Amino acid sequence: MIEKMTFLNISGPKEDIDRMVDDYLGKYPIHLENALSELSAVRDLYPFTQANPYKEWLDKAEGFCGRLPEGTAEGRALSPEEAVDVIREIKGELHQTEQNLPALKQELAESQDLLHKISPFRSLPVEISELVKFRFIKLRFGRIPRDLCKKFEQYVYDDLNMIFLKTQTDEEYVWGICFIPPGQKEKADAVLSALRFERVWVPDEYTGTAEEAYEELNAKCRKLTSEIERIRKKSDEMIRTRAGELLAARTVLARRTKNFDIRKYAACTKEREVTYYILCGWMGEADAKAFIAETEKDPKVTCIEEDAQQVTYENPPTRLKNPGIFKPFEMYIKMYGLPSYKELDPTVFVAITYSLLFGAMFGDLGQGMLLLIGGFILYKKKNMALAGIISTAGFFSSIFGILFGSIFGFEDIIPALWLRPREAMSQLPVIGNLNTVFVVAVAFGMFLILVTMVMHIINAVKAGSVGDKWFDTNGVAGFIFYAMICLCIVLVMSGRTLPGAVLLVLLIGLPLLAIALKEPLENLIEKKKPLIEGGIGMYITQTFFELFETMLSFFSNTLSFVRVGAFAVSHAAMMEVVLMLAGAENGGSPNWIVVVLGNLFVCGLEGLIVGIQVLRLEYYEMFSRFYRGDGREFRPFLGKH
Repeated sequence: MIEKMTFLNISGPKEDIDRMVDDYLGKYPIHLENALSELSAVRDLYPFTQANPYKEWLDKAEGFCGRLPEGTAEGRALSPEEAVDVIREIKGELHQTEQNLPALKQELAESQDLLHKISPFRSLPVEISELVKFRFIKLRFGRIPRDLCKKFEQYVYDDLNMIFLKTQTDEEYVWGICFIPPGQKEKADAVLSALRFERVWVPDEYTGTAEEAYEELNAKCRKLTSEIERIRKKSDEMIRTRAGELLAARTVLARRTKNFDIRKYAACTKEREVTYYILCGWMGEADAKAFIAETEKDPKVTCIEEDAQQVTYENPPTRLKNPGIFKPFEMYIKMYGLPSYKELDPTVFVAITYSLLFGAMFGDLGQGMLLLIGGFILYKKKNMALAGIISTAGFFSSIFGILFGSIFGFEDIIPALWLRPREAMSQLPVIGNLNTVFVVAVAFGMFLILVTMVMHIINAVKAGSVGDKWFDTNGVAGFIFYAMICLCIVLVMSGRTLPGAVLLVLLIGLPLLAIALKEPLENLIEKKKPLIEGGIGMYITQTFFELFETMLSFFSNTLSFVRVGAFAVSHAAMMEVVLMLAGAENGGSPNWIVVVLGNLFVCGLEGLIVGIQVLRLEYYEMFSRFYRGDGREFRPFLGKH
């Protein structure tokens, strides 16, 4: 069902909005609307603009809390002012403790960069500082891809007076030093660049060999890392000592930040030197009554309620409220589209019909119990709506398994309380011998189509649409037409006589005529002109094809329910194949591994296919007759969901 909504206008002094939200509004779910848009006819309204003073402190609190271990308990409740003071104090203490940390990190990064540059040249037996002082030889430290190294050496030694000294080789590169005569520096640099030689700038401020410089830098990096870690541990310990109040501060700041954002929906107006805020929104009827009762004695809060029927400028949001057993099926409703506020909520209808159809198409006591138990466990542990649907469908599969006398495909263990899908046949006039399950499936489909047409009529009454109520394909006219067709089929198949010809013409021909004349009849009742748009000839042509489509849709929708019987029969046939493969078709000792694997395969594959097929019946054969699904979701800004 759809929860009844109340539209509230809440106002009070501008500076009192935070107290009102904390003390009252924060306790209730409310779907806020933009007050400036809703009250566009009211003069002298302007936006409620104000910078959020809590956002910065909340960001800092989040950063501090990220350094706390999991499972830390929250301390006593704090006021917003106390929360800001706590974060400010922790920030100051951390700043004092970590004031040297940026410089240490910078020094460590520079040292690690130097370490990376020197590492490939550690095998050099001479001091780097002495090499770079050569006057008559220029040096180029760098690396070249391994696949180009041979080509590089050949070109260098054949065409240039240059020596390449390898110092290190890894999986991708060869590292080394190029010794170049001064007169060929420009030419050599151009050749090196063309041969993808990547130059590395090696510092010369270290004395000793490259290995000695590397060890010196490595020791320095270890020392810097140790000092940084010591400062971090000291900071973390300081944060842990104030963990309780830090978490409490984050909670109150998060709530205040969320509450502060309510200003985006508020409007302001000034009267007699006092500025007031105005909030508008939808609240459930019970919540609205409780909110009004709680605020009526507060002189700073004014609340005016309006019934949803009185609010003509905005459609209320939809909030579904169904018993727990039906709640998982809300997922299918939301997939199609939420009902509008004035539509029927089809959740209960879908839950019942989906479960019945699934059970009839997948009737097996053993496999149904597997779906029931497995879905129930997942639903309880993971709160998965689909798992709840599977569990309910599994229950009905078990019921139909008892009716069909099938348990894990075996049909000789329990008796069939109703029939065996593959064996039960019915003798019908005109048609002849036909599977009973097919007959029952089509009959049940006719009943469901009639039910959906009744739901369409109810929706049309709620929406105040005369044409949809009386003259639509799924309205009263369509209902009478299809009901009479169904009655005639039942009478013929049961061997009884049909009503008189005059009565049939009246109950079948007149509804069809009403459907054909829907537009002019509706315009006539609502006193709209012209009665027919586009000319009589065009209207007759269009009406003919629309009536043909209507008749075809009734026929095709009814026949679609044959699949219910088809899947019931195919399930029994598939399980017979499994038992045949297991060697149990003649009462012999079965191969239980094949039986188990076959049951799992059929349960998974056919369960998935049947679930999709039933959903298709819901959406195309039933929803298309009565349901639009163009509602907007109730999204609570504050309070409990």
